[in-house]
Order: sequence, then structure tokens, then C-alpha cells
Amino acid sequence: MFQTVSEDISTLDLPRPVFRFYSLNAGCYLVRFDPVGTLYHYDGTIRVERSAFNVTASGDLYYHKPLPIWPIPIPPIPILDSPTHQDVHALLGEPNPANGIPKFARSRYRYYLRITQILEGISVSSTFTMAFEMWKFKGATASPMWGNEGLFTAEMTFGSAPASYPAGADYLTGKVKNNRGVVVGTLTMGQVSKFLREATVEIDTVSGSEAPLDSGAGHTWQSVFSAVGWKLNVLPSHTDIAEPSGNSWSDGEMHAAMLARRDSSNLDAEWRYHVLAVKNIDSTPRGIMYDAGGTDSNNVPREGIGIASHWTIPNVNPWGRVKGQRFGAAKAPYFRTALHEIGHAMGLYHNTVDFGIMNTTDVIAAGAVAPVQFPDNIKWAHAADDQKRLRHMPDVFVRPGGIAFGTPYPTHPISPDDEHVEAVGLSLQVSPLHDVLPIGAPARFEISLTNDSLYLLPAPVSLQMKNGFVSGRVTDPSGTVRTFKPLIICVEEVPLAYMQPNDVRTESITLLRGAEGALFPIAGAYTIEVEVSWDMPGGHAGVSGTANVFVTGARTDSHASAALKVLSTPDALLSIVLTGDHLTEGNEAIQAALADETLHPHFAYVEAKRLAQPFIDRPANLEAAASLLTDETVMSSAEIRKCAKLLGKADTKGNKDAKGKIVDVLASKAKGSANADALEAALTKL
Repeated sequence: MFQTVSEDISTLDLPRPVFRFYSLNAGCYLVRFDPVGTLYHYDGTIRVERSAFNVTASGDLYYHKPLPIWPIPIPPIPILDSPTHQDVHALLGEPNPANGIPKFARSRYRYYLRITQILEGISVSSTFTMAFEMWKFKGATASPMWGNEGLFTAEMTFGSAPASYPAGADYLTGKVKNNRGVVVGTLTMGQVSKFLREATVEIDTVSGSEAPLDSGAGHTWQSVFSAVGWKLNVLPSHTDIAEPSGNSWSDGEMHAAMLARRDSSNLDAEWRYHVLAVKNIDSTPRGIMYDAGGTDSNNVPREGIGIASHWTIPNVNPWGRVKGQRFGAAKAPYFRTALHEIGHAMGLYHNTVDFGIMNTTDVIAAGAVAPVQFPDNIKWAHAADDQKRLRHMPDVFVRPGGIAFGTPYPTHPISPDDEHVEAVGLSLQVSPLHDVLPIGAPARFEISLTNDSLYLLPAPVSLQMKNGFVSGRVTDPSGTVRTFKPLIICVEEVPLAYMQPNDVRTESITLLRGAEGALFPIAGAYTIEVEVSWDMPGGHAGVSGTANVFVTGARTDSHASAALKVLSTPDALLSIVLTGDHLTEGNEAIQAALADETLHPHFAYVEAKRLAQPFIDRPANLEAAASLLTDETVMSSAEIRKCAKLLGKADTKGNKDAKGKIVDVLASKAKGSANADALEAALTKL
């Protein structure tokens, strides 16, 4: 038993460390990559998306050869941060950060960056590792279209952004190395927008046709595209487009009208899509992305769409509230069709996974279930996989004038993510038992899965890690990410069960090591992301929560030695999870921790659990277990429950005093723990 000294910290004159925390803002970053030993460089963008599960990032690079300046201007070119820096950017042909998301010439497109590692959460280190694959674009007609030039890493360091960047913008630089560790260039990236991409939608109409501007129920172009990180500039333009041959248009006529009447045609300086609202269309009743086939006289794909305002909706079911109406007068389905066709212009195909933007109008109408009627069953969002494509597919796939419509999704690279669909209506809370830990101690967390919705929702019956539903990642102070998953998985009984509204399912997890080694190997601030995920018919659902802990450095030589033993012994995790006398190396690490005053409380239960259970010829030793458990012992609610269960099974003849002591300790701990009522009820039975 260790003596402790209580001090009023308010009376101590101790130095207080000051930490600056770093995290990567979501949005679009202007990027420059300067290869070693070349006169040219690459400009481009990196898109950083933050979601409930992770950070996903991707990028594109465009070739840039500086304009030769000869003779040298007099006076000399001003420095970039001078009042005339905008003129300098224009002179050198460089993108100006002050102008927001840059646009580059399509002919200069060279690389897609498939980013596989980036800073997630927060870090007290100003440097982190970014890893990415460089996929070279070989041309729209090449087979294959892309070539992977390998994995690269860059040690990116936060710095101060030049004056031309928005106030408060993240700005980073780093040396780029190939997979052999050779420096091949320098990368800079600075945030220029909170959005990921930017485009303009110009809308022209014939006289008598409505411009599809909104749903009539609050949904607009920008509200729909904000969900995928796009800034969409909507430009209602001409309202007097002449009908060339009556009120029904061919695809070629719509394309010719776009070329003749649109306000802008420089797709190298602006991503501009064109909407033409006409009364009727020859080839289809409602709408079409006409700009991809033989009618495309300028050989520039995916610029324009047409929508028919005077198609009459059939006056029958399942057209619901809008049956019998003229299409342009039915604002919701009319606007939805314009969104759908622009989705095709952005490279997307039909998607029937839900009633979202890229499903077809007739399928959505037929899917209405009473009492809900069409168009009230429209989902005003893109499906999850289409959202990712709009955020992270290569520029040439989504931008107007890029590659032709119709190439399969898998033929293009895209940055990875955890591929879960968020379980909407459920939330996961993650709470550390102690938010400050000594180095070498395991981190214990209480996790709670809550049904925040008004509906019955399916979820795992148990959140115990052995059931395989719980995994996650830990981000250390340097930005390094380490993962954890169940050490053992019991696959026999892992059912799902419906959660009632406001139901809560709780569990505890203890973290020490993962696939990449010790999860908390250095002092500093850590972000822990816990994911609960499960298979559902047709997909994979999940929910996540985060927490932060701070790991302090070694307090004494004894502490340092014990922490080193624990952190460098892989079997220490086996001793915590499996327990057994046969785990010699793991148990030796636990004994080293028990011998240290700082770590003893964090490992006392681990050893007590081993001693309280018989192992082969060794009987259970409740007296030895009781001697380890005190009010100072660190135990999660699950460990309290497990210990009570062990007591219930133990032969307590001749060990009543030991049993009583353990029960008293558990009862004291149960009062302040998660599931206190259930734990206290279990203890009263002992």
C-alpha cells in the first residue's frame, strides 16, 4: 500500500507548460510541387474533408512552366507579399490565393494524388507525415488511363501563410520523398477556401419555361451542393432563347443554343455548366445531359443539360401530389431533375441505393409509401458513394470538358476512406476514465451507444471488443496514427437487436497496444477515435466518437524502467485481455509495473484478475487478489462487473474476509462508475 501526499496545487508556484494544438482545417488548399532539378513545377489543389469517421483527402496537379522573362524587368519584380502581389501572380501565370479555389487549363492536367495518410484529430506537433500515391494521367483515350508512379511521403510542417492567403489560413511545407527515402521535391499547401470545389451553373430559358432554381421547400443549388463541399455560383441568364424548329428540341439544337448564347465558354478558367430550360425535348420527356455523344459539335464533353418544362406529368398514381401538372409548375420534381442531369454532367451515373439525386424520377415516384406521397419522398442529397465521388474523384472526371461521360468508376483512382455508411440516428460517446495518464499505463474508456432518433434502429447487442464491432485509431502528438481492433473475436453470438428511442448500450474498453505497437508510446496529447461498425443487408453501417487524453512523462527512474518494459512487451496486452500463468513475458511486464508506485494502481486489477482465477493446478487466491485491490486501483465499469462475476464463481470457503474486502472496494467504485445501479445490484447478490 502506498502513501500519498495531498497538496493544494493553487499554492504551488510551478511552471505551466503552454501547448499549441495543430489540426488541419477542412477545405481546398492551393498546392505547389517543385520536383528536384527541374525548371518546371506543378500547381494544383488538395481537398481535405473531415467527417464523423475520418479525414479523407485527395489532390490534382497541373503542369506549369514559368513564363520566360527577358530582359529582366526594371524595376525588378516586387516580392509576392508586397501590395502589388496580385500583379506578380498574373505576370508569372501563378494562381493567386486571394482569388479562392484556382482553376487550371485542362491540357496541363498531369497527376491525381491519392492521399493515404494525413493528420487526423489534433496534435501538439507542428509536423506530420502525409503519404500519397501519384497517379499519372496518360490521356482520355489511353488504356489504361492512369499509371501509379508509387507511394510518396512528405513531412509537412505548419507555418505562417503569406499575406496573399485568407486570414487564418493553414499553410504547410515539406520535403517529398519517394519509397526509397530519396528527396524528390518540395510541396507547399495553403488553404484558400472552406469549400472543396467550385463551379458555376448558368441557366437559360425559352420564353414561357421556368428556370429550375429551387424546390419550393427550401432546397437550393447551394444547399444541395454544400453537403458535398462545392461552392456553386448560380447564374440565371437569358430568358428569351429562340425556338429553332417549334417547341420541341433535339439534342443538337440544345447544344447549338448553348454555344451561341452562354455567357462564358472558357472552361480552363471556370468550371461552368449550362442548363437550358425548353418546353419539350425530342429524345426524352423530362431532362437529358445531351453533351456527350455525336451531337457534341465542339468535342467538349459534359458541358450542358436540357430540361423540359412543358412535359405533362401523368394524371395517375404513383405521381402523388403532382399528377396531372405541367412539369415546370411542379417545382420539386422539376428542380430535382435539373440536379440529376447536372450530376450526369459531373460524371455521375444512375444510383438506386436511395431516393436521392441520382435515382430517376419515375423510380422515386413509384417508391412512395403511404401516407407519404411523391414528391415528398425525395431525398435532397446525393447518395454516400456519389458524395465521395463529387469530393474526391479526379478533376478530369468531374469538371466540364474533362474525360467523356461513361467510363466506369473503378478505372479511376480515388482516395481511400473507411467505407462505412454513417448510422444516422445513433451516436457514440467516448469518455476516458482518466484524461491524464502516466506513460506506460493502459487507457480505459467508457463508451455509450445511444439511439437519438424517434425510431427503432438496429445495432449490436453488445459493444464488448471480443464481439468484433469495436475498433479505432489513436493519433499521437506527432500526428502518427495507430490502429486497434479486437485481439480475439467471438463470432458465435454477435447479434443485432433493435434499440428503442433513447436506449443506451454501454461498455468499457482498455487500450494499450495495436497493430503498429504501443498506442501511447510518448508523452503528449492524444486523440482517440472509437468506431462501432456492423454489417447490414446491402452495406456496412457504423458510428464513431472521439476523446482526448494527455500522457505525462516518466516521473522517476523506476517509472521510466517499468514503462519501457510494458511498452516494449507485446504480450503485456495478452496478459490484460486473456489472463493466464502461461503468459510469462506479459506477466513479467505486469510485475514490473506493479513494482512502480506510479503504475501500480493502473495494473493492480490485471494481476488481481489473474490471481482470482484458478489456472491448471493452481487454485484461485482471493487473499492475494484482495491485497491488490484498494480505493486507488483504476477499474472500468466492465472490470468491476468482471470482478464481481469472478467472486460469484469463486469458492469462498475460508476466504470470507478476502471476499468481503473485495466487495467493499467494488461497491465503493461502483457508486461513481457507468451503470452504477446495475453494478450495485450485482454486488448485493454476492
